[in-house]
Amino acid sequence: MTIDFNQAESDLTRDLRAAIGPTAADVAAAQARAGDAAAWTAAEVAWVHVPSPIGEIVLAATDAGLVTLSYGERDGVLEHLATTVSPRVVEAPRTLAPMRRELEEHLAGRRQRFDMPLDWRLVRPGFTMRVLRATADVPFGAIATYREIATAAGSPRGARAAGQALGSNPLPIVVPCHRVLATGGGLGGYTSGLDRKRQLLAIEGVVVD
Repeated sequence: MTIDFNQAESDLTRDLRAAIGPTAADVAAAQARAGDAAAWTAAEVAWVHVPSPIGEIVLAATDAGLVTLSYGERDGVLEHLATTVSPRVVEAPRTLAPMRRELEEHLAGRRQRFDMPLDWRLVRPGFTMRVLRATADVPFGAIATYREIATAAGSPRGARAAGQALGSNPLPIVVPCHRVLATGGGLGGYTSGLDRKRQLLAIEGVVVD
């Protein structure tokens, strides 16, 4: 008869845990998870601060999905969320760990597509929403022009308006407005600065002068 020592050790460990109960570390971990979950339940917006190669980022989500990805000072971001989404805003790093992991994988060049759900409530309805929805369809490593995005949004002559809509994008990177360039091939604009736009494109192997 062959004995699986790894399985035997696993069974022994389980039996010992059943006999002596959870360790202090087990209890602490469970309490931390419970505290984070309770905070999320009590709040309508959860957020986490993410240091990154392109600067400080704040991710915030509702139960519907990611509601904003913001660069810069967290206080201003949280105040904006409190006035536009809900006054109940709480830091919940464990809850947002999957979203943070997707973002970090993307910025490291290891993820080409985001799987996280999105909450579009901060996007103006109508043309702006159509522009951002069209932008969300531009794939990793590809580029589009403002005119192409405007056309996809139903307004072929609305390139300038498309640029303005992209400037209000509350979900940059995930809704990749950095992939939209001027019709002539130049960078065009980017609310958070052209250097950051170049960095994001470079992650995807796109170099624009």
